[in-house]
Amino acid sequence: MEPITTGANTTEQAADAAAALVDTGRKRDAQGRRIITAGERAALLAAYAGSGLTQRAFARQEGLNYSTFTAWLQGRRRSDEAACPTAKVRFAEVRLPAAGHGLEVRLTDGTVLRGGHAAELAALVRALRN
Repeated sequence: MEPITTGANTTEQAADAAAALVDTGRKRDAQGRRIITAGERAALLAAYAGSGLTQRAFARQEGLNYSTFTAWLQGRRRSDEAACPTAKVRFAEVRLPAAGHGLEVRLTDGTVLRGGHAAELAALVRALRN
């Protein structure tokens, strides 16, 4: 009688099980899981970024649990987002004068610019901001 297989996952599971049996001398916790330092984790994440592999393929290649690896990626993404918050959008009120009176732009610091050509006013605003 032949063993029952469930497809590609069986091969992956066998490879993962074989890798787990090889003693690399690394520290393990009470459940037998490898202990990975923060430096090793950072190096693995950097290696993944340059690998061109899918998350699953990279985790398998490095002998990492896929769920653990994706949690590391998500944690790094969140910390990167927290470190670099997006710039807050600021608006300035612009009022169009009645016909024939030109343009007026009032900046947030109270400066009022008046002129007849939008392009000239825009250039003046840029100059004032620099």
